[in-house]
Amino acid sequence: MYPDSEILFPSRCIPQLRNLRGEEWAKLIDHIASLPDGHEDVLGLSRLMIELGSCLTCDLDSYRASLGCCTCACRSISGFKGSDEELIEQFEQARDEVREYIESDDIPVPIKAMLVNSSQ
Repeated sequence: MYPDSEILFPSRCIPQLRNLRGEEWAKLIDHIASLPDGHEDVLGLSRLMIELGSCLTCDLDSYRASLGCCTCACRSISGFKGSDEELIEQFEQARDEVREYIESDDIPVPIKAMLVNSSQ
């Protein structure tokens, strides 16, 4: 078992993503890193990282798992071929998907209680 690997992208890795892109990306990461785990921006970035890093196809026997989640996330961001603007746009789209889900009737009440109001 690899001690730095989890099932999905862990929010503890967010600060490590700061210096991998340009200034706007760094500002976004600074903002998100200052928020509690249940905030929609944190969940949106996690959603983006799960997609970029292909977390859903990772398992403990994989090379990615042997690297650990934070290293894998850094490699995903560093290797992103688009511009910072495109990356930030993908984050915004992921955050919008999170918002839609939070506002839907599909979310179980115990989970909804763990979420942080974005106006806080």
